[in-house]
Amino acid sequence: MKTNPSNKKALLALAIGGFGIGLTEFVIMGILTEVSSSLDITISEAGHFIAAYALGVVVGAPILTSLGSKVSAKRMLFMLMIWFTVFNTLSGLATGYSSLLFLRFLSGIPHGAFFGIGAVVATKLSKPGKSAQAISIMFSGLTIANVLGVPLGTYLGQQFSWSASFFLVGAVGLLALSSILLWMPHIETQNKEKKVPSQNGFKNMEFWALIALTTIGTGGFFAWYSYIAPLITNIAGLSDNFVGYAMMLAGLGMVVGNFIGAKMAELFSPLKAVILSLSLMVIILLINMVIATNPYLLMVLTFVIGVVSFTVATPIQVAIINTSKGSEMLASSMNQSAFNMGNASGAYLAGLPIAFGYGIIYSSLVGAMLASFGVLIALTIFIIRKQKEVNYRKMVMHL
Repeated sequence: MKTNPSNKKALLALAIGGFGIGLTEFVIMGILTEVSSSLDITISEAGHFIAAYALGVVVGAPILTSLGSKVSAKRMLFMLMIWFTVFNTLSGLATGYSSLLFLRFLSGIPHGAFFGIGAVVATKLSKPGKSAQAISIMFSGLTIANVLGVPLGTYLGQQFSWSASFFLVGAVGLLALSSILLWMPHIETQNKEKKVPSQNGFKNMEFWALIALTTIGTGGFFAWYSYIAPLITNIAGLSDNFVGYAMMLAGLGMVVGNFIGAKMAELFSPLKAVILSLSLMVIILLINMVIATNPYLLMVLTFVIGVVSFTVATPIQVAIINTSKGSEMLASSMNQSAFNMGNASGAYLAGLPIAFGYGIIYSSLVGAMLASFGVLIALTIFIIRKQKEVNYRKMVMHL
């Protein structure tokens, strides 16, 4: 497909959908107190709504992508956004813990499939050699949501009602529906996909290694981000008001890092970009431990961590697509499940030293350790690739 102005609008439609998904995923963190008070539950119980959404992503990504493999990408994206809009709007009407928990699970179902299918669509809308930039445009919606959408949604939830935050998500969903309907062209993607286990891409051990890399490596970021509020208030000694500013700084960093990551994937190979990104994450999280008591340096480093952490998003997505030829959409959506498993596992593992009395600051150490394991996995994949290339050359020389 040749690149034309309409393709830019189609990428914008994907970014709007990404904005809505980023908004619903993270705004709940800013209104947990209001939700817990309104539903008469504890903060820890309100935290279950975050986990329920993540579980919905993990479950929904492979199922919906498989079911939609014979449907046009435009129609599937449209149906996913209908689901997203309906259940996020209904979340704002929930009257109890159980109903909201179930609705949050259902709201997370289309997340992975939307990004997975959207990433493949973005590559087909891009100019030759610019697929990473196209994917980064889609992901920019998610990162911008952390800068603009989440603060607005949090404000509405705190000033009026937590339900208003979800109604805002529903409104963005309607905007995404309209943009997909008007701007998204009909694209042939993977209509030949059938049974997942039979696809060559899924027989490739490198694919599963990359899934493990996403789960473990990106867990390093979530180990830090999950405890950013107590880090700001308890360790740096800043007031609660600075938590919102810190999250905006992290969000701005994510926006910048997202586009830097796309450039890195083009300048190097996607896997080399991932190794560099995660290596920098290890270093910056360890530095964070040392300077965390200095409020000024901590705020600066919050932006830097946001930059570094999101340089990995596009390269790992491109690496997954390149490794799973014939099953790109499903593989791409499964990578989104891996991101959310990294979210859950990073938050859980970072909470262990805190539970044992070692302090909030050790969440950064856990994050550095997870990112280090990610680097080791990436290096192992790189070494095995090189060895295969050497063996292939030797075989050709002997023929």
